[in-house]
Amino acid sequence: MPDFVLALDQGTSSSRAIVFDHAGEMRAVSQQPFEQIYPQPGWVEHDPEEIWRTQIETARAALDQAGATAADVSAIGITNQRETTVIWDRDGTPIHNAIVWQDRRTAGLCDELRERGLEEKFRERTGLLLDPYFSGTKVKWLLDNVEGARKRAEAGELMFGTVDSWLMYRLCGVHATDYTNASRTLLYNVFEKRWDDELLSALDVPASLLPKVQASSGAFGETTLFGGPVPVTGVAGDQHAALFGQACFRPGMAKNTYGTGAFLLMNTGDAPPRSQSLITTIAWGLPEKDRDVVTYALEGSIFIAGAAVQWLRDELGFFAEAAESAELAASVPDSNGVYVVPAFVGLGAPHWDPHARGAILGLTRGANRAHITRATLESIAYQVRDAAEAMERDCGTKLTELRVDGGAAANDLLLQMQADILGREVVRPACLETTALGAAYLAGLATGFWKDADDVTNNWREERRFSPEMPEGHREEMYGGWQRAVERARGWAAD
Repeated sequence: MPDFVLALDQGTSSSRAIVFDHAGEMRAVSQQPFEQIYPQPGWVEHDPEEIWRTQIETARAALDQAGATAADVSAIGITNQRETTVIWDRDGTPIHNAIVWQDRRTAGLCDELRERGLEEKFRERTGLLLDPYFSGTKVKWLLDNVEGARKRAEAGELMFGTVDSWLMYRLCGVHATDYTNASRTLLYNVFEKRWDDELLSALDVPASLLPKVQASSGAFGETTLFGGPVPVTGVAGDQHAALFGQACFRPGMAKNTYGTGAFLLMNTGDAPPRSQSLITTIAWGLPEKDRDVVTYALEGSIFIAGAAVQWLRDELGFFAEAAESAELAASVPDSNGVYVVPAFVGLGAPHWDPHARGAILGLTRGANRAHITRATLESIAYQVRDAAEAMERDCGTKLTELRVDGGAAANDLLLQMQADILGREVVRPACLETTALGAAYLAGLATGFWKDADDVTNNWREERRFSPEMPEGHREEMYGGWQRAVERARGWAAD
């Protein structure tokens, strides 16, 4: 049996590759950032070729660092920024930059579809709301705005995919995706597990563009780009992979990932939940005998979390490294009445307001950069509480604890803020790279590298638990201020 599984973790701001061993320990990691492209306010793009280049270079660097060859790798797992949309031709050439999940250019189209009375149909079949966050309206925009694209698509010359499909095509020459990524497109019926012809018609998307949908763990293809044949056997969108990597296998278990955004997911088992303010999504699909078994999840999608700290660093120059934010925030006892609403690309769950914009409120002459930094960290915790309370209302049960991961989960101050504002215990695992780890587990389960879910559960270890320390009255007073601040940020961008 080979010694390793290679995870390709293609994120919003960087591409990473991590080599894992049987114990789920990281043996090597390589990471490269890539350019964020902002053609207009509210528009966000990536260069698909740069995504591919950085991903393949980090994969080779990680294998070199581990002293591994293709023969030492049991399988490759892919996890990816979701909803980000790429269209390419049969030669593997993109027709345009990728439109990123954060992009707001199709807000008007979503409004038009809503005015036509179509939101409930999309909601009933996809579990999603009409929001520019999802891929379907991005596909329509590309077909309508890239010269010759619609004609080429109707002739069967083009392919659409989220980033997992783009990487898969370049790795293996296979046009495929998994249930988790398909469930984020506004085009896939998550209850009947099929591309939906009526929704394709509503968005004027030819079915020939679409990838084949497969289980998240299983044979997708094989690549020889690392010096020998290696199977690609695991695919999942980043938040679904993190839920799997956190071993949240029982209904009611939940995790929150703090990355560019923050994403709260709760396992709901084989029962697809219905919600008016959160997303119904497929957590993963696994093969079982002669069929695929799908597990569902309820999701609260928060668009800006770590990106707000990056904004303080890059645009306001508050510090040189994002890690310095914790020290600066801890230098003051509180945020001095300041609230930051980081609605740079609108608000996600449970507000779903693409017209909201960022705001800083409560400023006085005594407010300084430390207060604004602390308020920015608090804004992350407030947004998670917004989503968690909506989740608890929908499910009729309270979260007992919240497992956390992602880069910002290394910030002790943020996690204590989260426990205080949420009023729940927050649990940090030993391995914070659970997104990549989940993709590795899905891949390794398909090749026998790991035997079953019990192997995954046995590998999970708690590193630290944060308990609420803030008096309830103070918690509710602070949260009430946050709710007032959100109302002032909503509906700002009329166009």
